Amino acid sequence: MKHAELVTFGGSGLDRAAHIRGDAEKIAQARAHPQAKCLLLWRGKPLVQGDALDRLGLIPMSHELVENGPGGIVEAPVFLGLSDSVPVFATDISNWSAEGLDVSGIGAFVDRTEQQHPDLPQGHVFAELRRIMTRLSAREAELAAAAKAVIGWHETHRFCARCGTASDLSQAGWQRSCPSCGGQHFPRTDPVVIMLITHGNSVLMGRSPGWPEGMYSLLAGFVEPGETLEAAVRREVMEEAGVPVGAVSYLSSQPWPFPASLMFGCAGEALSREITIDPVEIEDAMWVSKSEMMQAFAGEHPNLLPARKGAIAHFLLQNWLADTLD
Repeated sequence: MKHAELVTFGGSGLDRAAHIRGDAEKIAQARAHPQAKCLLLWRGKPLVQGDALDRLGLIPMSHELVENGPGGIVEAPVFLGLSDSVPVFATDISNWSAEGLDVSGIGAFVDRTEQQHPDLPQGHVFAELRRIMTRLSAREAELAAAAKAVIGWHETHRFCARCGTASDLSQAGWQRSCPSCGGQHFPRTDPVVIMLITHGNSVLMGRSPGWPEGMYSLLAGFVEPGETLEAAVRREVMEEAGVPVGAVSYLSSQPWPFPASLMFGCAGEALSREITIDPVEIEDAMWVSKSEMMQAFAGEHPNLLPARKGAIAHFLLQNWLADTLD
């Protein structure tokens, strides 16, 4: 495994067992497996446990919330795959009202609230994945990312894009089928380039409106239809910061289930240090030297906060500082 695959949500070797998704009998057998587990999601937040909230709160498939719970986005549990030969599913209970609990953080940039369902063991709470993603093992992070992304896709794709008829969940949650026109729809993943743009010993950083004060990250943007990764890197950097980019190379990728992107980390060589930002795209951009970035990572820079831990931007910058990009 390349060092680049160690990014959060990177490959953990999960056996997704896609070959049984369309076999109703085998999926039923998987659900009935005595060790089969289910990951609950509530409003996009996975169930976690432990004093440090560092483990998924996987529950038996026989639990009432799986079999007869308040329901939510998906009509039946989604089959995530086999983790060490044990079937793992995911389902959503967003119809639970969480009455009397703090839900003020839902949708905020940082959500520190936790919700405890009365029918779950003490210490099993729903928590924002971005907040706890670096605490999970590689396998559990992959399971959580897959569950959040595919269930989020079901939420926004309930109807056939061809004819508008309500579609049905199929392929154990990895497809929606239209009973009217026969259209088949699959989970979408949006490609995004995120760029480590350097000039000499400095890296180009930017910030979006609404971010915490002092927080900067690498520039990023969606790849457009008919566009290569290299072209997307050059276009996005020019659009956002007015900086021309020469040579571009691929570094690493990261599934990013917020809501459903695949981040392509790329390196690019700037041909100029002059910055002209597009205020519609970003709020600010600046060049940051390696010594300044080392200060920021150490928490000692007076004005600069590093990118969020767990995000590929943080991963790329950390390896840029250590000269371990591969």
